[in-house]
Amino acid sequence: MTAPTDLDPRTHAFDSATRLAEERLRGVLEGDGWQFVRPRAGRAGRFRVSLRARPDPEAPQVTEALPGEAVEVIAERADGWAWVRTVHDGYLGWACGAALVAAAATEGEPLPVTALRAHAFAGPRVSFPIRAELCAGARLTRAPGEDVTEATGRRWVPVRLPDGAEAWVQAVILSPMPVTDPASFALRLLDTPYVWGGRSAWGLDCSGLTQLSYAALGWALPRDADQQQAALTPVAAPRRGDLAFFPGHVGVMLDERRLVHANATHMRVTVETLGEGEYGRQLAQSLTGFGRWPA
Repeated sequence: MTAPTDLDPRTHAFDSATRLAEERLRGVLEGDGWQFVRPRAGRAGRFRVSLRARPDPEAPQVTEALPGEAVEVIAERADGWAWVRTVHDGYLGWACGAALVAAAATEGEPLPVTALRAHAFAGPRVSFPIRAELCAGARLTRAPGEDVTEATGRRWVPVRLPDGAEAWVQAVILSPMPVTDPASFALRLLDTPYVWGGRSAWGLDCSGLTQLSYAALGWALPRDADQQQAALTPVAAPRRGDLAFFPGHVGVMLDERRLVHANATHMRVTVETLGEGEYGRQLAQSLTGFGRWPA
C-alpha cells in the first residue's frame, strides 16, 4: 500500500479530504474509507479548455486541453466543475464541465490542425463568422460534403468541430508541416505570449513550448519541466533539440549555447545565449542539466 504523500497529485487522482480516488488506485492507497470511481471518456470542445489547480475560476491554470483532445473525467460536481485528466500526458486539473463533450460526439475522418493558429468559419469564405479558434494540435473531423475551391485556388474543407457543430476551414491549416527537429518547431513560436499553463500558439509556458515542440515529431513528453527532465536521458554536452533545465524552467537548445524558451522575463518566447547578457548569465548560473530524447 502507498501513502497519498508518496503519489504525485499531478498525475494520480485522489483527494485525501473527500476520500475520493480513481479506480486504478484501488489496492494502492493505504487507509480506509476511500470511494473509488471509474473515469469516463470525454474531449475538449471547440475551444481550448483551461484546467485549474482548484474548482475555482480564480485558481491558477495548470494546463490546457486543446480543441478535440481526449480527456478523462474523474468526477463532476453539482456546481459544474469537473475533475479532468488530459489523456496524452496524464495531467490532472479542474475544468468547467460545460466546455467538455462526450468522447463520441463526432465521427468521421480525423483532421489534425497543423497551423500554429487558425480559425473555423461558418461557411467557405473568410467573411463568414468565426465558429472556433484553433491551434496546432487541435483535432477536427471531416463533415459530409464536397470541398469548395474558390477562383483564387483557396480550397475549403467541411469539418465538424469537437462538439459536433459544422464549420469550414481552409485546407492549408491541415497541411503537413515538415519538422526536422524540436528546435525548428520551437523557433516557429518566437514571440508567442507567455501564459502560465498555456499549451498553444495563442499563449504558452516554458514546458508547454517544449512539450509541443517534441510532440511535433511524435515524441510524448510529460507536462511539467521536472517531469520532462526525469523522462529524458541526461547529457553533459548539449546539441540542437536537447532540453536545458533550470529550477522550474526548461528550454530547447539551438546549439551548444543558445536556447529558445517561453519565459515570464520577456513575457514571450525568446532566444537567449547561456552566459551572455544579464539574463543569459542568470540562466547559466542556475542551469541544472541537459536532457536528450532516447535514441
